[in-house]
Amino acid sequence: MSNEDLQEVVKQKYGNAAKQVAAGGVATCGGGAELSCCDPITKDLYDGAQLSGLPKEAVAASLGCGNPTALAKLQPGETVLDLGSGGGIDVLLSAKRVGPAGKAYGLDMTDEMLALARENQKKAGVQNVEFLKGAIENIPLPDNVVDVIISNCVINLSGDKDRVLREAFRVLKPGGRLAISDVVVRGEVPSDIRKSVELWVGCVAGALEEFEYRDKLFSAGFENIDIEPTRIYKVEEARDFLAAAGLDIEKIAPFIDGKFMSAFVRATKLHSRANVVGPSCCAPTCCS
Repeated sequence: MSNEDLQEVVKQKYGNAAKQVAAGGVATCGGGAELSCCDPITKDLYDGAQLSGLPKEAVAASLGCGNPTALAKLQPGETVLDLGSGGGIDVLLSAKRVGPAGKAYGLDMTDEMLALARENQKKAGVQNVEFLKGAIENIPLPDNVVDVIISNCVINLSGDKDRVLREAFRVLKPGGRLAISDVVVRGEVPSDIRKSVELWVGCVAGALEEFEYRDKLFSAGFENIDIEPTRIYKVEEARDFLAAAGLDIEKIAPFIDGKFMSAFVRATKLHSRANVVGPSCCAPTCCS
């Protein structure tokens, strides 16, 4: 499946999820009335103090796998960009942390989610927020304008993660940092899972293997790379969803149990790209 085709599938599913919330429901990974397929991934990510004052629709639309706003150590006055901002929960939380002197951008490609996020912004009465329409592979911001990039279980949905990370590097200021939550895999993933579009949209099948994630971050120019597990999943937690996708649970369980995890991914854009290995380089420090 091409990245363009995958984007259309993601748009449809997350558009349906936004419609669920607008109708008074709670978003599910599949965007339909079925059991929330990613409930083991999305539950209990925010505490009551964080959710206090947020519109219930922002909370209901949350389909993340972590809480990057709690881990990113945002400072007053910083500019933050959320890649794949959905209903806006992490943008609104970031706006509180950076304060009136700071700014929080949310980027999303789904019209329904953008409409929901902007409505949530109005309900929250937050001024230092701007929601942008666009794909995370082509961020509609100039170079070197963002202090911190956050994202919550979205980069795994892209079919061109190298481009996403290069774009993230581009828009970060020198000294800026990447602080994202994502699903990461330890070890090889069965092809049955990779082939399932439903699992892509459900935040599982597009996940990178941990060392591959590190390599892609390094190739994009990042340093100080760290991947910290925050929640490791057991196959029993996703039994219903995997069965609904037509997979033989007993057959694949030994190959996936405990291999998928939510992780906090940190990296820094230093003041030069001297670490990036080019075609003629023989070591991480030889390029300038």
